[in-house]
Amino acid sequence: MILDYLVIASYFAGMLGVGWWGLRRSRNKEDYLVAGRRLGPVFYTGTLAAVVLGGASTIGSASLGYEYGISGLWLATMLGLGILVLSVALSRRLSRLGVYTVAEMLELRYDAAGRIISGIIMIVYDLMVAVTATLAVGTLFDVLLGIPRVPAILVGGGIVVAYTVLGGMWSITLTDLLQFVIMTVGIFVLLLPLSVANAGGVSGLRQALPASYFDIIAIGGGTIFTYFLIYFFGMLIGQDIWQRVFTARTEGVARNAGVAAGLYVAVYGTAAAVIGMAAKVLFPGLENSDDAFAAVAQSVLPAGLRGLVLAAALAALMSTASATVLAASTIAANDIYARFVPKHSESGGVTTNRVFVLGGGVVVIVTSLLVRDVVGALTIAYNLLVGGVLVPIIGALFWRRANVVGALASMTVGSLTVVGLMIVRGIEANEPVYIGLTASVVVFVVAGLLAPPTEQQQLATWEARLRGEGGTSSSAERSEHVSAE
Repeated sequence: MILDYLVIASYFAGMLGVGWWGLRRSRNKEDYLVAGRRLGPVFYTGTLAAVVLGGASTIGSASLGYEYGISGLWLATMLGLGILVLSVALSRRLSRLGVYTVAEMLELRYDAAGRIISGIIMIVYDLMVAVTATLAVGTLFDVLLGIPRVPAILVGGGIVVAYTVLGGMWSITLTDLLQFVIMTVGIFVLLLPLSVANAGGVSGLRQALPASYFDIIAIGGGTIFTYFLIYFFGMLIGQDIWQRVFTARTEGVARNAGVAAGLYVAVYGTAAAVIGMAAKVLFPGLENSDDAFAAVAQSVLPAGLRGLVLAAALAALMSTASATVLAASTIAANDIYARFVPKHSESGGVTTNRVFVLGGGVVVIVTSLLVRDVVGALTIAYNLLVGGVLVPIIGALFWRRANVVGALASMTVGSLTVVGLMIVRGIEANEPVYIGLTASVVVFVVAGLLAPPTEQQQLATWEARLRGEGGTSSSAERSEHVSAE
């Protein structure tokens, strides 16, 4: 056990060291928020995969594997598929916009009101995703090391906030790359083969588990479709994901490295589901399936290696937490706060963003101490995101007739419908996102057709930005910087 503590302590020290390095690298607002828009393929693949692979993909997929078998892979598979489609179909347009946030994009296409409303929705989404990751940190420490949930959340969450405040996106990028390597070794090299071997190998799994555990759709068609709606579409429009796209050095990096990251996410989720199946064989009577990942790691790994696998799981969780805290804080500082205060300078902008990151981190830690349900918190986040802003965002990118009336009505009706149905039908019900998204589409199209179209001058400005004209920094300017591979 002492060796495990030493491994984890070394990992935490490394994270703080990288945060200090990022502090020196973040010289201006663009460095702090989007790593200077100059990440190469290696860094970009690692950081994009790491931000997606959080509590849902690791603890959640193992939990689903424990309950349903191999069909537990669908949650992470939809995340990976969303990243893949985003990279192929949307990353080129997003890279050319030269913005910092989703909400800023919506103001360019619609107006300031769209920026504020979408910004509030996106802040809630990102903070709830950060809460799920922080909750999972507490679960891992409790089961594997016997450290109570409250101090585990305070320590793990505190370290995430510290290195994110210090270096912003540069700190997160460096820690994400390290976390990506640790996750790959910990899951694929250690825990997956050892857990399956201890469960009797593939033949042992087949003998011990019901046939449904090897049915790819045993989790249910309705659940798979719900995962498609909330996780696939969530990857297309989440601020935490877009902020990664904005870090790419070129459109080619965003597309090709993004495809690689999406495929990795799907394979990772499948591995986590199989680990959950092995846990079902080894620990058939777990009261809480969220403990499956930690329980099997505790059982099959010797001291030292157990600490490394715990570090791998923490890497997945902490990368998601740091990314979403930064995403929420970026929107709060640049899309909400900046609307009501004088425009700050570049150096002042970094300071302001650091203050908001600290505030967002505190909110996440406090909320994590009050909430217990990882999957429930994630469902709230994605239901609100997809029901509230998916339609206006996709409409902005692909429908010239889209206008501000339709966008505002769609965001308002979709969000209120989702929240109301979650209260009435329950958080894990499928109806909130089904009905909320449908209402959002109907209102958006009807209002878009009936209300006056967007003014030609604003539309021309928007289309120029989509061609890469007039962003915060051009490709030529960025090529003068030293690029990160």
